[in-house]
Amino acid sequence: MVTHVILTGGIGSRLWPLSRKTQPKQYLELFDGKSLLEMTIARNANVADKILIVGNTDNHNLSVEVMKKFAVSHSYIVESTPRNTAAAIAFAAFESNPDDVLIVTPSDHIIDGEFFYKKSLNEAIKLANKNFLVTFGIKPTKPETGYGYIEFEGEDVLAFHEKPDLEKANHFLEKGNCYWNSGLFCFKAGLYLAELEKQEPEVYKQSKKVWDANIAGLLDYDLSLQIPSISIDYAVMERSKNIKVVPSEFNWSDLGSFESVYDYLLQTGHPVDANGNIVIGSSLHTSFVGVKNCLLVHTPDAFLVLQKENSQEVKQVYQNLEIINSPLL
Repeated sequence: MVTHVILTGGIGSRLWPLSRKTQPKQYLELFDGKSLLEMTIARNANVADKILIVGNTDNHNLSVEVMKKFAVSHSYIVESTPRNTAAAIAFAAFESNPDDVLIVTPSDHIIDGEFFYKKSLNEAIKLANKNFLVTFGIKPTKPETGYGYIEFEGEDVLAFHEKPDLEKANHFLEKGNCYWNSGLFCFKAGLYLAELEKQEPEVYKQSKKVWDANIAGLLDYDLSLQIPSISIDYAVMERSKNIKVVPSEFNWSDLGSFESVYDYLLQTGHPVDANGNIVIGSSLHTSFVGVKNCLLVHTPDAFLVLQKENSQEVKQVYQNLEIINSPLL
């Protein structure tokens, strides 16, 4: 049994005002009338036997609406409060048989290159069946400072590297064996739980308590608060001795900032003026004077104007609105 585990808990704060708590980026139908979640489901449909959506109480109904478009076996795990990816994936593993192979993906990434993607998935499933925890490295196209890197030799991981500065990112690019850390994983459910129990016993123990008390996939709030919040990378992947990597050639983006959205839209023929300025969300005539590589983002209740290179700073705008409990979130 191969199960596609989709993590849908992200908010996408760096994509405000498009992405909101009530409509996170993975549900926005911005891609030829489809959402990122729809595209994620479709690209894995021919590989997985079942879909398991791990979400939260805020986005559960949105996921249910999306799944109405697919005639595939699926079920839901609904977190009452976010406890990061180590626990979220543990819930999916508890729901599965120990020998089930889990393909774990975020719900909000763009992937192009179906042949290379399926090739990488098949390689990962083979390694998972040999009892390895598998991660996917993406061949970098530029010295990106917003991603972590995996240094490897063949299928063996030599080191995980945190998000680098520009000088180190250029060094990684020159080395040729340092790929972006994609956030995609593949392993047997039982092996993941065994490694989690070994590396982070408290996360395992508290997650098990929460899962044992679940009611039709809905998780208890008070029990969930006892789970340490830690990512799968820190909890397991960077500490286990049982890791393999699949160096991958498909095109990938986490669309984690307006800079990556900008790059994607330009690749797909979105209108752009002579100075590289674009408009998102409005058909009104817009003229940019004296500026280059800017985005104007329009929603019914907000405008955002930014230089492409300053896209990471949008998160600060989001945090400032959180402080005043703004309805714009």
